[in-house]
Amino acid sequence: MHDHHTAGPVVVGAVEAQEQVVLRAAEEAARASTGLRIMHAVAWPLPSGTTDAGTDGATHADRAERVITRFTEAVHRRFPDLAVEPDIVSGSPVPALIERSVAAPLIVVGHRGKGGFPRLPLGSVSLQVATHSHCPVLVVRPRGRAEPRVSRVVVGVDVDDMQPHVMEFALHAAAARDASLEVVHGSTRPDILGTGPTGPLLVGHEKRPSAAQDLLEERLAPYRSRRADLEIRARVELGRPAGLLVDSSRDAALLIVGTHGRTGLRRLMLGSVSGEVLHTAACPVVVVPPPETEE
Repeated sequence: MHDHHTAGPVVVGAVEAQEQVVLRAAEEAARASTGLRIMHAVAWPLPSGTTDAGTDGATHADRAERVITRFTEAVHRRFPDLAVEPDIVSGSPVPALIERSVAAPLIVVGHRGKGGFPRLPLGSVSLQVATHSHCPVLVVRPRGRAEPRVSRVVVGVDVDDMQPHVMEFALHAAAARDASLEVVHGSTRPDILGTGPTGPLLVGHEKRPSAAQDLLEERLAPYRSRRADLEIRARVELGRPAGLLVDSSRDAALLIVGTHGRTGLRRLMLGSVSGEVLHTAACPVVVVPPPETEE
């Protein structure tokens, strides 16, 4: 995490039905010892045919305040000591969340679908925020099942382009959860084992491309020696990186991906690994941007 990001509170952008997204953000804020800022966006201009005062005479801002008050009460029941501040914005939540991301250690948003932001294409808010945020973004999906019993954090890497800031975030997240860390690399090319009389020898459909596995183990050695307290496992398989990550997410507590490099989210390219993972993973996903100096 970048030093200037640790100052502000964790920011959550949530709509009415997303209490569990807010509670998840509160849990992260408590874990990081920061406050929590609950953002609720009031659509402006108002949808045609509506007046500012609803049938109950409440304005949109009044209703937003009510939603935030309800969320705040829910947070205080579970985290009585957490400092919570309301943040009502008018218009799209996207620019506001991106702006807040400069000082925040983490932005938390809900996944598309039922508690998504209304009147916007599926997942567009979380996708845009994850693509342009200055700090890591946690995308929480509605919890259809209990948290996994064995705590495991998964991070997607590219052995040819290991991103230290993504690894650092993953190590920190695993340690904070008392979890093991699984480092996953999907190799899309058959591995070259060596040279035969007629040129390179290609492995057919081996389950574990050995050269990539060896390289990943080598890249993980410094992290392992520094974090002897953590169990760090390497998983290399032949296959599409997004498919392997989604597969690994099935019983994970958290899945972490970067936003750039070959396996990253290239400015809203949906076909990218992070974009695909964001839409289909079975657990919450954190998208980690590059340090500001690299932008």
